[in-house]
Amino acid sequence: YIEITVYSLSYVEFLQFHTLKDNDISLNLFLKYGGLPYIKHLPLEDAVVFEYLKNIYHTIVYRDIINRFSIRNTVFLEQLVQFLAAHTGSLFSAKKISDFLKSQRTNIAPNQVQTYVQYLVSAFLLHKVARYDLVGKRLFEIGDKFYFENLGIRNAIWGYRIEDRGKIMENAVYNHLVFCGYLVKVGILGDKEIDFIAEKNGEKLYVQVALSLDAEKTMEREFGNLLAIEDNYPKMVVTMDAFDGVSYQGIKALDLRSFLNKNW
Repeated sequence: YIEITVYSLSYVEFLQFHTLKDNDISLNLFLKYGGLPYIKHLPLEDAVVFEYLKNIYHTIVYRDIINRFSIRNTVFLEQLVQFLAAHTGSLFSAKKISDFLKSQRTNIAPNQVQTYVQYLVSAFLLHKVARYDLVGKRLFEIGDKFYFENLGIRNAIWGYRIEDRGKIMENAVYNHLVFCGYLVKVGILGDKEIDFIAEKNGEKLYVQVALSLDAEKTMEREFGNLLAIEDNYPKMVVTMDAFDGVSYQGIKALDLRSFLNKNW
């Protein structure tokens, strides 16, 4: 067989499907509702769109996971998806989730957690992103990050919350890099973390994601982490702040809308 991977609509495609102008209102709609094509036939209202997305989510869970893998512990599967939606982009370990569930009086072994997570990845509900040691040139065996293939489904499950803006933004940046054909990993450089190392055709692109750069400590961390990388591949910081000016020691600051408008 030939497998063709089809991703959710990109931001540019979302604008085309919905005949929307490229502005902050349209960006917010994209981040909230995601890029499932059928949404173009629905009024862009929370009650209607989220109900549709919840139905899609339940179809994926029951048809592509529960029925396919003969899962009995469906309650735990739902709890796991809720946990990953709440902690989108956070460092994940099966033991961490197992320990959390024990505190909630749910006893699940770490290896079973890992198995269920893999089911979610195989159903294309989640993307699994490994961590890469930039010094040792190797992948870490423990500790991955997970991002939702479709932000609308993530928001339908967990809610579109103002405190999650950074997580949603990071998920959107990851999805766009994958859409552009990159193989993406999380970079580790000593005690520093590079949000994304994107590779395509032997070239690399380093990307940091920050909700805002209005604090000096944030600027030192985001730009400093990239400056610590000793190669000459392009580096950028993506933020929600609109900025059109000079770079910082060769590292470009780019607002999310501009980043999503480009096919890197």
